[in-house]
Amino acid sequence: MPAKTGQEYMERLKRAKSSVYIHGEKVEDVTVHPAFRNVVRSMAALYDRQYEKPEKMLYRSPTTGQFVGMTFIQPTTIDELIARREATQEWARMSAGMMGRSPDYLNAEVMAMGVANDLFAEDDPMFAENAKNYYEYARENDISLTHTLIHPQMNRAKALHEQNDADVPLHLVERRKDGIIVSGIRLLATQGGITDEILVFPSTVKKSTAGEDPYALAFAIPNNTPGVKFICREAFDYGRSAWDHPLASRFEEGDAIVSFENVFVPWERVFVCGNSSICNRTFRETNAVIHMSHQVVAKNIVKTEFLLGVTLCLIEAIGIGEFQHVKDKGAEIMLVLETMKSHLYRAEHNAKRDRWGTMTPDFAALDAARNWYPRIYPRLSEIIRILGASGLMAIPTEADFHHEEIGDIVRRAMQGATVDGYERVQLFRLAWDLTMSAFGARQTHYEYYFFGDPVRMGMAYFDGYEKEPYKQFVREFLRGAKSVFIPSDSQR
Repeated sequence: MPAKTGQEYMERLKRAKSSVYIHGEKVEDVTVHPAFRNVVRSMAALYDRQYEKPEKMLYRSPTTGQFVGMTFIQPTTIDELIARREATQEWARMSAGMMGRSPDYLNAEVMAMGVANDLFAEDDPMFAENAKNYYEYARENDISLTHTLIHPQMNRAKALHEQNDADVPLHLVERRKDGIIVSGIRLLATQGGITDEILVFPSTVKKSTAGEDPYALAFAIPNNTPGVKFICREAFDYGRSAWDHPLASRFEEGDAIVSFENVFVPWERVFVCGNSSICNRTFRETNAVIHMSHQVVAKNIVKTEFLLGVTLCLIEAIGIGEFQHVKDKGAEIMLVLETMKSHLYRAEHNAKRDRWGTMTPDFAALDAARNWYPRIYPRLSEIIRILGASGLMAIPTEADFHHEEIGDIVRRAMQGATVDGYERVQLFRLAWDLTMSAFGARQTHYEYYFFGDPVRMGMAYFDGYEKEPYKQFVREFLRGAKSVFIPSDSQR
């Protein structure tokens, strides 16, 4: 089938009846449950956009000739790479970059691993064929994916097989003729209850050891597979209006613990089975991390544009634009935005075809951006909070403006320099939901840990950075200084 519509997306969720739990209850239908119905409609809007702008969001399948999602494309030219990124940013603008796990993120991963599948053949050629076939299946059926990378936080001082209850982390239970049995727990499946399938891979920020081979698994299965349960955290969509909670009421993706209770995975859905070495190398050696980073940097540029827009509107609304410290804080966000754009430009225009024929961005630029943005995003949020000051606490609800007794009082009290009270509070509620609400706090936390612990990420970045040219620069400089040294009269 070709790329799906929003209605088809919702109908799939209804039919699947995946085991989703939230607030101590089992969800019968995520498309109507208060915790999920709004974000489901936001996701549906993404899929509808594919048909609203087909020239940007769709391309012809190389196998069927039908129109499929542009975010699945294997780019072979820089123009195709940019076209995929423009599709990503089209989706990102619909949520102001607030949906960190929109479908394009994992579409890029599935593409990269499906094309560069040789690595999986180290154990068995079947696994490489599985990765290739799954990419085509996901593309041709427009599969929406959640994924899980990490194990529960038990005793971080011990390896997985050394835990007091070593059966808690997801692990291999049995190999059978027709597939494998797995059991255990995984974190942290964003959009776990509102997607078609789940992609299971181990995190490679923290490398696995040979003793952890039973935990070294990679596979993809439908979310409604028997034995799979999604246990979702408290929803930050509190059922309030989009005026009062303009972001949380529409883009609350949710995050879930995933329980696998003796789950059967057929062999054709397995990519890695009990091989820590392959798991540790998968994201880098298939270039998946590069294509995923490309999507993330593109999304974060849109998100930063939105933060800058909110900041500028806030400054204008209360007439603080001429203060020195205000301009300086605005300039901070502008510098972040332009730096991220520069990283993206370098990544795309220095792209090269890899050995599988995929036009692959310059990872040095993307790697710097993906290591830097988590460190700087909390500061962007802080700037909005500082500039909003007490105005982010004095924010009535929309109902207050319509109350017979207090409506006029609130409207007069909340007026700004360039907007009336109603418009000013609407803007400030947006700034609050972006930075201070439960949804906003989750955004800051989420960006900080997007690719893993920033300190561990930084260590890996430091270790992998090409250092020798810079050390050699200094050595040559010092040698040159010796050759031109002229002693003073007292030293002769």
